[in-house]
Amino acid sequence: MNTPVSAEELLALKAAYLVPCVYHFYKRPPVMVAGEGAYLIDSEGRRYLDCYSGVTVTSAGHGNPEIVDAAINQLRRLQHTTTIYLTEPMFRLAERLATIAPGSLDRTFFCASGSEANEAAILLATLATGRRGVIALTDSLHGRTKWAMSATGLPMWRTDAFPLDDVRFAPHPFCACCPVGASFPTCDYACVARMDACIREMGPENIAAIIAEPIQGNGGIIVPPDGYWRRVRELCDRHAILLIFDEVQTAMNRTGRWFASEHWDVVPDIVTMAKALGNGFPVAAVIATSAVAQAYTRPGAATFGANPVACAAALAAIAYHERERLGERARRLGAILRDGLDQLALRCPCLTRVRGKGLMIAADVVDESGAADPVRCDAVLERLKDDGFLVGKTGRGRNTLTFMPPLIIEEADVGRLLDALDAAINRR
Repeated sequence: MNTPVSAEELLALKAAYLVPCVYHFYKRPPVMVAGEGAYLIDSEGRRYLDCYSGVTVTSAGHGNPEIVDAAINQLRRLQHTTTIYLTEPMFRLAERLATIAPGSLDRTFFCASGSEANEAAILLATLATGRRGVIALTDSLHGRTKWAMSATGLPMWRTDAFPLDDVRFAPHPFCACCPVGASFPTCDYACVARMDACIREMGPENIAAIIAEPIQGNGGIIVPPDGYWRRVRELCDRHAILLIFDEVQTAMNRTGRWFASEHWDVVPDIVTMAKALGNGFPVAAVIATSAVAQAYTRPGAATFGANPVACAAALAAIAYHERERLGERARRLGAILRDGLDQLALRCPCLTRVRGKGLMIAADVVDESGAADPVRCDAVLERLKDDGFLVGKTGRGRNTLTFMPPLIIEEADVGRLLDALDAAINRR
């Protein structure tokens, strides 16, 4: 039997061979070697309830047999070719996405990651409008590529020293901690008014698109108030600006719907998705209306974008989500988790602002004055890990506990998580 590799050995390799930007959670990080359903398993055989899903990737569970088998069967027949040849999985997946995407979104361009999808979406918007400007939201995260990072409003992830100057930022709609100091609903959507002012400052004739996450992920699970996205849609229509929804984290039933935009009955002109689409296999998609898509006519390709193995896995993932009704499951279990967190917050003043939809839920960790407390948040994460639970951390202040487990978890798992969190918060 092979001797398990130690975390110290891997950290030494990291220090010697990786770019320093690559980082990890935990002072005492475990070495993950396997995944099974809702659990990750480390090199010592310890099991952890995965409440982060690789940042909302393995929504159908780790090592899902149906998805893995579909990928293996395709792998045995054809592992890779390019889009200059016809392969059935790509076209079947595009066909399937057209049936689940909202409204008349029915034309797909495939790529390999969320960053690449958002880059392609902004490119498509500029081609369709003949304009170059972009409006994004503060505390957003859209990726690591040039345009996607330039449109990223979260300081931690906006690391480009020379971002593109055609992007302006409007305040994000976080009513519990309003960035413009207003109060909902008497504010009459002051944040949308600020967005309109931003558009007028740039000149609507210069703006191709507004790009936004329907629910901000790394910004701290920011859920806008009802009516917000309808106001933004009206604003886009008034100025002939395209609306891009970045659903890289929210798509595939994470919030209880195939797409988070469905909660507000608002249809974008372009939507991007990745992460849970392949349940861990690298595949991403840009889906647009035919009217918008027809602007992209010059040759375009992504070498790994329509990989037949990844497409086969995505088709199997969609089928599994549909048959197992994972959207309904996310809504039901998410309601239980939110209620439990609300009850815990009543007893623990350091836990506040519980929010989210489906199984995309967060709560802030604060100090006695109500200020962000990232040190305590890290301590809670470490204790939870030691007790066998892996939870995420997001937000501008890095003090937001983030719960995005596989949608296959059981109600008993939610109860165990809440008990563990109660103990971790109150442990001294």
